[in-house]
Amino acid sequence: MYRTYGLTSLFELFGDRIVYRNLTPADRRLPSLSQLQRDLGLDDRTLPRKAEPAYGMVVAEMLRRTRTLDLPRTTVRRLVYIGDTQMNDSTAFRSICTAAEWPGWAFIGRDDMRMPAQVQIDGALYLCNRWSALPDFLRFAEKEGLALDEETAVVIDVDKTAIGARGRNDGVIDRARVDAVQRTVADLLGLSFDQAAFDTAYDTLRQATYHPFTADNQDYLAYICLMLGAGLSELETLIRRIQEGSVQHFADFITEVQGRRSKLARSGLTSIHDEVWRCFQQGDPTPFKTFRYNEYLTTVACFGDLPGASMEQVLAQRIVITEEVRQAAATLRERGALTFGVSDKPDEASLPNETQAQAGMRPLHRLQAVAVGEV
Repeated sequence: MYRTYGLTSLFELFGDRIVYRNLTPADRRLPSLSQLQRDLGLDDRTLPRKAEPAYGMVVAEMLRRTRTLDLPRTTVRRLVYIGDTQMNDSTAFRSICTAAEWPGWAFIGRDDMRMPAQVQIDGALYLCNRWSALPDFLRFAEKEGLALDEETAVVIDVDKTAIGARGRNDGVIDRARVDAVQRTVADLLGLSFDQAAFDTAYDTLRQATYHPFTADNQDYLAYICLMLGAGLSELETLIRRIQEGSVQHFADFITEVQGRRSKLARSGLTSIHDEVWRCFQQGDPTPFKTFRYNEYLTTVACFGDLPGASMEQVLAQRIVITEEVRQAAATLRERGALTFGVSDKPDEASLPNETQAQAGMRPLHRLQAVAVGEV
């Protein structure tokens, strides 16, 4: 079903032309988010997320300015988007098109080998259950009148699209994040860490039923699990209060912890709480920095080759690059199109800190990974 196509990196697909969650381009020649927010008249106190119109405005302007770096006299006039989720990626695609007034087509893919290959057209979305359909999509977009040339910007979603393709290899990305949550909680609790209690709390609260409380935010979930492990609350009591409505949102939970300073002090977690509290009060969607620093380490550990391993072992243990996305990017670049990567992974989980960088550690998009595609 699948085969390997050697080692490569995301850098091959789009160089440093990538933004992670903070929307700070890795290519330092491009403007920062704060500069673009001023230029576009956007609120500089909030970080635009994929589902918000402001995200489309910022990315569209980044694409325009990126194009002028190598082709100063060329203007972007159309968009191709490659992603994996019909909600976030299609919303981001539409918001970019709306902000820039560009026509475009989006490929939303996954591998579902339990079903025959299927394509569904929904407006300007090409929905398919095979990543191997990407060449068909490009031919289809051209037949629909979308030129694929130097006036075309190609936005490639990174997580579970360019790497860890949904339906093929996405579980490794999820496991790296869970491992980071566990490592963080275990390190902070030390000898009082209870593996079984952690597993129960994490597996329970990550369910969609509790998303109104956790906002489906992994930083919030990691912090909640830490405080439960430290005895600041009990899981059964918390669930009952959520169901009763006396605790409805993460803000309610962390505010209560803030009011229990004496108990917090006895747990030895005052400083870590204060860090999360400060970031949360500032509106940072990634307030648990220690957890995200660990996620960088657990994610980096999943890159690279696995010599002598079977394909099943590679897909289970390594984050791999999606060969079909790699080939599509190469084809589009050969025709003059601009390729640009977007990732919703926090910068703290994607980039080395200063000490790590000095030691030779690199951003995720510059790490070597095995490319895997359908035979």
